[in-house]
Amino acid sequence: MAKKKTVRRKPPARKKPAVRKKKPAAAKKPARKSVKARKASKTVKKPKRSGAVDLGRARVSGTAELDQHFLKDYEARQVFTFLGVKTLKELEQYSPQDIIDLLTAPMVTTVNRIRKALAMQNRCLARDQKFAVSFKKQMQAALKK
Repeated sequence: MAKKKTVRRKPPARKKPAVRKKKPAAAKKPARKSVKARKASKTVKKPKRSGAVDLGRARVSGTAELDQHFLKDYEARQVFTFLGVKTLKELEQYSPQDIIDLLTAPMVTTVNRIRKALAMQNRCLARDQKFAVSFKKQMQAALKK
């Protein structure tokens, strides 16, 4: 049997691409998002704490009692009693400034009561004459009304 000759065909000649006219910038449509981009936009990302740095895995559980960890720190235990917290999770709800504000608020109101009582007796604390004078004027104006 004789072998058949295979005839190779020439590929068709390539056509030159037609020159496209550029559309004005206002008429351009935004590029369509890829499938990956569309799927990524649908997933809900967990919000990170602002400026939070990962501390790693906690060494103590959140339900641990504060008194056990602060046995020798009497002042810290007094703060926990004042705040009414018993576990680490409860304590973590407060910021440092919140704790300071809550602890100092009773002292501030007490000092203001002292200042007012002294001003009523024509007395004042050191370097507090301006307050005493202005408070007396307010009281006199209130009495005249």
